[in-house]
Amino acid sequence: MTFMRNASRRALLAGASGAVLTSGCAPFFSAPSDTGDNALKRDARDAMKRAARFMRERVAYRGGYVWSYASDFSRRWGEMEAFPSMIWIQPPGTATVGHLYLDCFHATRDEFYYQAAMDVADGLIAAQHPAGGWNYLYDFAGEESTRRWYDTIGKNGWRLEEFHHYYGNATFDDAGTSEASQFLLRMYVERRSSRLRAPVEKALRFVLDSQYANGGWPQRFPLTTEGGLHGHAEYTHQITFNDDVAGENIKFLLMIYQTLGDERALAAIHRAMGIFIATQQPAPQAGWGLQHDAQTLAPIGARTYEPDALTTHTTANNVSQLLNFYEWTGEQRFIERVPEALAWLDSVRLRDDQVQVPNRHYPTYIEIGTNRARIVHRRGSNVVNGEYYWNYDVTKPITHYGQWRNLDVDALRVRYERLRAANPHLLAANSPLTARPDFRLPRYFTTQNIEVSDLNSNVGSGVVQRPASQRVQELVSTLNAEGYWPTPLTATSNPYIGDGAATPAPGDFSQTLVGDASDTSPHTTDHPVTGISTGAFIQNMSALLLSIDLGD
Repeated sequence: MTFMRNASRRALLAGASGAVLTSGCAPFFSAPSDTGDNALKRDARDAMKRAARFMRERVAYRGGYVWSYASDFSRRWGEMEAFPSMIWIQPPGTATVGHLYLDCFHATRDEFYYQAAMDVADGLIAAQHPAGGWNYLYDFAGEESTRRWYDTIGKNGWRLEEFHHYYGNATFDDAGTSEASQFLLRMYVERRSSRLRAPVEKALRFVLDSQYANGGWPQRFPLTTEGGLHGHAEYTHQITFNDDVAGENIKFLLMIYQTLGDERALAAIHRAMGIFIATQQPAPQAGWGLQHDAQTLAPIGARTYEPDALTTHTTANNVSQLLNFYEWTGEQRFIERVPEALAWLDSVRLRDDQVQVPNRHYPTYIEIGTNRARIVHRRGSNVVNGEYYWNYDVTKPITHYGQWRNLDVDALRVRYERLRAANPHLLAANSPLTARPDFRLPRYFTTQNIEVSDLNSNVGSGVVQRPASQRVQELVSTLNAEGYWPTPLTATSNPYIGDGAATPAPGDFSQTLVGDASDTSPHTTDHPVTGISTGAFIQNMSALLLSIDLGD
């Protein structure tokens, strides 16, 4: 559930299709040609080392990171403001930095980066829930401090309802558990360190234990009867597709199966593929919702601004997944009802004169039965006096969770027709569900498409390309004497001042990212202070490591 609440789920690998997981010993991308500029490469290596040393020695807390820091460390933020004793698991946090360090080790073979990655692994292991997953954040000061954060900063973030209650369990939301699991697996596979094997096994057990018999996963686990938001039923038990929970888990299971040959992972993948078929709704509304009831499999609401409805972006993503499954297996059942889903998406596409946001022709929420768009609004000024509600009025929708989507349904249809015309036996010949003894994980992770929620960096704009010499020189020269790239922190938040008032503050907060002064939700500012951005560090280091890449 990203910062702007309308971005697609970030992916350290190029999607959850498993395509990059079938590449064997082929390079993950083409090896760059040597520019001959050895002096510039030395400067780039030196800059990388200084930046990494600053982050490792000055910024990290017990191996972990948050998203951004004031230059004097007086304040720090993950998705919300964090205590100094906290680390953030949710990307682009701790595990993302760990992936970067391992990528730098692969590019340079400098042991410094491997040890930096091990620092991150140690932090994640300390933060791992006994059940095997991770929460969005971890507080090394202990349970009492964690609860104090949730009771103050967390519960006053009006639009971040997932932080209003401390469950004491772990979450699949926002790929935090998935990314941490993938990173620890990468570290284990790198040198087969025995002390990493147990945490990897715990992470795998978490995915296996939390999976329902029908193949779906809840949003949080272990299940708890606590929670519920503003009188609504607890939603974290329900089968979750939002933020590609199922796809992220399948991706990790694929990595486990392909690197360790663990048959438990393969069996779980097959169960998971089945839930996509089981939850598709009947025609003519042959789509999916963000979540589905674990018993009835009907679409069901989640947070108070996520009503009971079918969702167009989830449907498009699930169609893409079904096409993946067909490629992996050649089984007709995975694409039998794809035309119905595409026809439904066509039926809700807005005419050009109905479009409210340029290039976004698909309403997010579609009412079951009527096919009408449900538009979410809010009133009030904070979490105490405010509330979310929906109607059919397209004026003044909430802006922190997109009410319209840009979907490439034509591309899905073209892909479907291509696969339908192909020989299914030939498609499945290179399936990631077939063991391959020559399989290797991709050499780099952070240079691939990473869609994250940190507005203080441009990470998420696509695959990182090898920079031109001028860009390398710029990155080297803008690294300051302390060892970081000064970054305008356009994402900020109101400091916690106590619970909000019962009476709304003057003003219209219906379309803002933040409410009144008591609302601790993150928001953008036109007057940013300069600070330290973990996302900018990741992006700049990823560019530099490509500029000095030594090849295999």
